This record gives sequence, C-alpha cells and structure tokens, in this order.
Amino acid sequence: MSLGQPQIDWVVEEPFAAIAAMHPAVRRVIPVKLRRWRAAWWRGATWSEIGAFRAAVREERYDAIVDTQSLLKSALVSSCAFGERHGMDAASAREPLAARFYDRRHAVARGVHAVERNRMLAAAALGYALAGPPHYGLDAGVEEDAAGEPYAVFLSMTSRADKLWSEASWSELGRALGMRVVLPWGAVAERERAGRIAATLPHAEVPPRLTLEQLARLFARAEAVVGVDTGLTHLAAAVGARTIGLYCGSDPALTGLYGAARATNLGALGRPPTAAEALRALK
Repeated sequence: MSLGQPQIDWVVEEPFAAIAAMHPAVRRVIPVKLRRWRAAWWRGATWSEIGAFRAAVREERYDAIVDTQSLLKSALVSSCAFGERHGMDAASAREPLAARFYDRRHAVARGVHAVERNRMLAAAALGYALAGPPHYGLDAGVEEDAAGEPYAVFLSMTSRADKLWSEASWSELGRALGMRVVLPWGAVAERERAGRIAATLPHAEVPPRLTLEQLARLFARAEAVVGVDTGLTHLAAAVGARTIGLYCGSDPALTGLYGAARATNLGALGRPPTAAEALRALK
C-alpha cells in the first residue's frame, strides 16, 4: 500500500460491516466478531474464525494502522496486523492501557465531539491537515428518480433506558406530522415498543426486521428521520436524510449528529425535547 495513493482496509464489527462497505473509498472491509467470540471463546469454530481473521489482516504490510477507538479491545485487534500502529496517547484515550499497544501515540483533545477526535487522530497519524467539515460520502444505493408515498421514519430504539423518548411523545409527534410513519426495530422489545407506538397512529407501519443496507435506503428516501441517541440515527444523517436527533440521557455536544447539513440535535442530558420542539425543527 502507498500513502501517495491511499487505499483503505477497514476492520469493523461484523454487524456494522455493511456501513463501511457503503463508502467508495474503502477497498476492503474485514469483519471482526468480538462480541460473538467472547460469548463462545471455548469452541473450536471460534478459534478457527479468529485464525481466519488474523490471516485476512496479515495479507499485506500496511503503511499505517490507525486505531481510532483507542480502546483495549481495538488495540488488541490492531496488534494482529503488520505495520506501524497509531492510536491516542494515554492522556487522550478512553482506556489509557490501550496506548501501550501503539508504535506512535498522538495527543487528541478531550471534550470535543467524537467525530472530530477521530478526524484529529487520523490526520495526525497520516500527516495531513484537516480542512472543512466532515463529508461522510456514504452511498445508500438509491436511484435519483425513486419516488413514492411520503413517509417519516421513527427510530425509537436505543441501548440505554435513559436515552429513550417517551412513547407518548412519539405518538404526539406522529399525529402532528400527519404522514405515514415507519418504525424499524432490531430486538423483540424494540418491536413491541414500535408496535405500541404504531397502534396510536392512523398511518404507521412496523416492517419486518431490516438489514443495514435496507435501512440506509429507507432513510435516504424518507421525508424525515427522527431518532434517539443510536447509531442508526447517525447513519440516517450520514446518507443525507433530514434527520432530527433526540437527546434525553446523553450530551449531543459529544455524541450528537455532527457535520451533516440536514441534521439537527434537540434536547440535552437530563432534558428530553418535547414533541412540539421536534415538530418545529421538522417544519
């Protein structure tokens, strides 16, 4: 690999591999299955998969290996590849022990948005200057002339209870919008919540479970996507959808929608936004 004409191989957790593959600058996506491996580390099949992963990342020597997460688990993964390893120094990393695994350690400002921290680290590791806001460049595979009934997408699911928006607020917003609403889900409890919200709306749909590729296309065609603090809300913003991020139990200054022209953050840590605020932002 030559940094004069950069080619990017991206190691990513298996469930999210499809997102990295949407970017045209990514040459190869190498899935890693840490979550599944930890749950069945004693099985022979697990060790076979680990061996196959190590072989995949060692097919060539890289000019730079950049661990933007700078966590202990990601540092261990980066150590499988051949090449100079870069990561945050101990004062910058979320898990300081991770810095011991890097050949080059970089100071990155804390207290700034996670996207900017990743950009700062990559720029320091690869020796270029940051210019302008980020451009996500994801291709959702939507044809320009795609048309159909207007709809909004509600992303009511997230990993922590304190990040949830009340079901009453979702219902109030859906009724005020007056258009078809689609409520995706990922787990059984999320499907049940989506079903309860849909039952309060005149034109709502809870689809079968969708893949990331299908979700990206759903977002890109939507009139609007409204979501709580979850990765799918960031995906909606990254594919260019009009996106409203609802923050209830986290700080949007650190993890909010960022660098997307059609994205708006509402609420704050401990102060959920109202349905009226969300409606004003959409109107």
